[in-house]
Amino acid sequence: MLDLFSGLGTGVAISLALALFFVLAFEFINGFHDTANAVATVIYTKAMPPHLAVIASGIFNFFGVLLGGLGVAYAIVHLLPVDLLLDVGSGSGLIMVFALLASAIVWNLGTWYFGLPASSSHTLIGSILGVGIAHALMNGIDISKGVNVKKATDIMLSLLISPTLGFLIAAGLLLLLKKLWSTSRMHMTPEERKNTDGKKHPPFWTRVMLIASAMGVSFAHGSNDGQKGIGLLMLVLIGVAPAKFVVDLNSTTYQIERTRDAARHMSDFYISNEARLTQHIKLGHSNGTITLPPIFKCDVEQTLPTIDALVGKLDGIKTYEQLSMDDRRQVRRMILCLDDAAKKVSKLPELSGHEKSDLEKLRKDLNATTEYAPQWAIVAVALALGLGTMVGWKRIVLTVGEKIGNKGMTYSQGLSAQITATAAISIASFTGMPVSTTHVLSSAVAGTMVANKSGLQGGTVRSILLAWVLTLPITILLSGGLFWLGAQFIH
Repeated sequence: MLDLFSGLGTGVAISLALALFFVLAFEFINGFHDTANAVATVIYTKAMPPHLAVIASGIFNFFGVLLGGLGVAYAIVHLLPVDLLLDVGSGSGLIMVFALLASAIVWNLGTWYFGLPASSSHTLIGSILGVGIAHALMNGIDISKGVNVKKATDIMLSLLISPTLGFLIAAGLLLLLKKLWSTSRMHMTPEERKNTDGKKHPPFWTRVMLIASAMGVSFAHGSNDGQKGIGLLMLVLIGVAPAKFVVDLNSTTYQIERTRDAARHMSDFYISNEARLTQHIKLGHSNGTITLPPIFKCDVEQTLPTIDALVGKLDGIKTYEQLSMDDRRQVRRMILCLDDAAKKVSKLPELSGHEKSDLEKLRKDLNATTEYAPQWAIVAVALALGLGTMVGWKRIVLTVGEKIGNKGMTYSQGLSAQITATAAISIASFTGMPVSTTHVLSSAVAGTMVANKSGLQGGTVRSILLAWVLTLPITILLSGGLFWLGAQFIH
């Protein structure tokens, strides 16, 4: 990271510093919402002192980000239209980054101020969709092509289904605990425990499980939500400092060969299935190795020529340092276009499930040297999350512990909610789908309140649902409006 600003002009360096600040500020505020949820139950039940809990949570978040991979990071990035991804280094690309981050930060701060467990994931996705829709409208593009509709639909379904499952599973788990250990003190609230036994902490084994499950939520949160910040950070680095980040300069010869060979295999696949594919999509024809202009738009009819150009560019290359900055940028553009074409082909009904699976594996190999993140970027995001948790946890802890149900949370309710959230978020991270820690955990708490016959506080539930309903349209309008204003300014 030390040479991050070396070789950059003053204006570019300032833009880069400001953009990095915005990304890390978003992750810091994300800590107010989502990581605070990860430790809300363990703090409320007095299983851990607050400051020890948030420090431990920060450590587990750090390792979650470190070990969580990048599937979720690039699932978020690819919500953006490929035209914006191609031109992320342009003025409009930078306006896009600032618009979506400003929108997400404003909404997150507003909902945090009122103590509402609003979703940072939902907020970020709405902001991304906003700039994509605005870009489409401003350029006369069909909105369905202005955003990655399939990816957006998959993500929105995961955000909708995961809280429902969290509600049901946590309720079922609590009922199971009450059946197996009906007389256990784990079913007391902290206040009841104090009045009965004069103790402020949960029973020993219940306390151990509460701490373990809270750290599990923190780790799972880092592996899912932390990746969103990494994806945004990479957009900034690629846009402002392309010479260093447009491709992974630390790629090995083997990784570069994987990228080149994946392109070749894609060409073989398209040619062998040409009769079936041309009924729906034309991939063009190639007459040998060609050279594309440095700046070009994706055109599915240029797919085969683009493959030839990419293979020609990478033949004999052992390290990306051998390529000029313009050549590296062109390699990334070609990979993005080929990936976009492969996604379109994979949607065709003529392909079998096995063929679609093969194409997906080729896409993964193709992107091996472009979908990456430096270690310092991962660490920076993890630290921002942890620090945000330490500063803003109190409002959310009070909402989760006391304001969702009519009664305070029992130890077993907290345990059921945390185990459910850990499992749900971990599965989502493994499959590369972003989910909301906030929604999963708060809905799990609500499920335990219903199962425990504690009732729900209508006002809080209505406020949380209202925040959930309003997040998407407000962030879409806010980020789209900021993008439009920024575009007017640069033009």
